[in-house]
Amino acid sequence: MYKYIIDAHAHIFPVKIAEKASENIGKFYDLAMNYDGTLETLMKEGDECGVTKYIVQSVATTAEQVTHINDFIANTVAEHSDRLIGFASLNPLMESFDEEIDRVISLGLKGIKLHPDFQKFALDSENAFRIFDAVGEKLPFLVHTGDKRYRYSNPALMAKAAKAFPHARFIAAHFGGWSEWGDAVEYLSKLDNIWIDTSSSLYELSPERAAKLVNRFGDDRVFFGTDYPMWSACDELAYIEKIPLSHETKEKIMWKNINDFLQLGLS
Repeated sequence: MYKYIIDAHAHIFPVKIAEKASENIGKFYDLAMNYDGTLETLMKEGDECGVTKYIVQSVATTAEQVTHINDFIANTVAEHSDRLIGFASLNPLMESFDEEIDRVISLGLKGIKLHPDFQKFALDSENAFRIFDAVGEKLPFLVHTGDKRYRYSNPALMAKAAKAFPHARFIAAHFGGWSEWGDAVEYLSKLDNIWIDTSSSLYELSPERAAKLVNRFGDDRVFFGTDYPMWSACDELAYIEKIPLSHETKEKIMWKNINDFLQLGLS
């Protein structure tokens, strides 16, 4: 169907805490969780529908978790270097970011994952800007964006951050604004340092609306993502097939765009 499929948004956890971590995510979003958050399940599900590679990450809800999470992601990626690409975590309450940023780059991690709603910081806050300033152009950011229940991550704040740091690159997850897709288009679709992914959105969007969002942001700025353990690649791919977009556009979303964005070298 596609030459490659890259899941650009997947969370994994160590086996001993994975099921509990997955349950906690479900409670936060009031959604049933069908998957246990382990790498084994992620890859088993993806293998059933031809996923080639995964970008994996986790979120440090405290500063003390940062190095442990980043070691776990780096070690897991090293064990499966043909299939996995790792993103690091930072926490806004860290005293300094420089040493950890340099360390995760040396470990081969390719981006920074932030979740303002889990980590309880606003995207236009001083702490957020400290992170964006410290990372700069060294690594792109994958940022959970949008939640009508909270202010922390709403698209207007993501826009403020993107404008304040025009040379940084931001992936605004969930079509730029989970549960706030209209605001995502209004505030983010015209910013040239914003990309989006399809994760945790298609279950709420009609195929026609999803197509409109892709077209508003531009089909070269959209990445396929599942947000595992919330959703499976096979189910998300089935949704993608219903979206009235050309096969060429879907090929971009499935792998070409993220391949270019991270310079993965696939051809």
